[in-house]
Amino acid sequence: MSAEPDESAAESDRIFELQEEIDQLKEAVASHAVVDQAIGMVVALGRVTPDQGWEVLKDVSQHTNIKLRNVAELILLWGRAGTMPPEIRAELEKALDRYGPTQIPGVPPE
Repeated sequence: MSAEPDESAAESDRIFELQEEIDQLKEAVASHAVVDQAIGMVVALGRVTPDQGWEVLKDVSQHTNIKLRNVAELILLWGRAGTMPPEIRAELEKALDRYGPTQIPGVPPE
């Protein structure tokens, strides 16, 4: 009978671990969606490729010391509200200058 409490405790621990893992996966999926949407905005507005959009977000994150997901959230907020913190705007402009714009197929160079 002394094995039952140990098994119950082990099962409870395992359930807790699995719940934590589920919560982390949910957060990762939500974060990925936010980053993907921000990349889409950078691609559309900066006329860069999706890979370049990813690099732009990473650059802005590194140069502002703000987590990439938070940079992505600020870019999405900018798309909705039209405002962006000045330091993010400055780094975004610099990064876009480094990575783009790319040539749009069928459009003569400027």
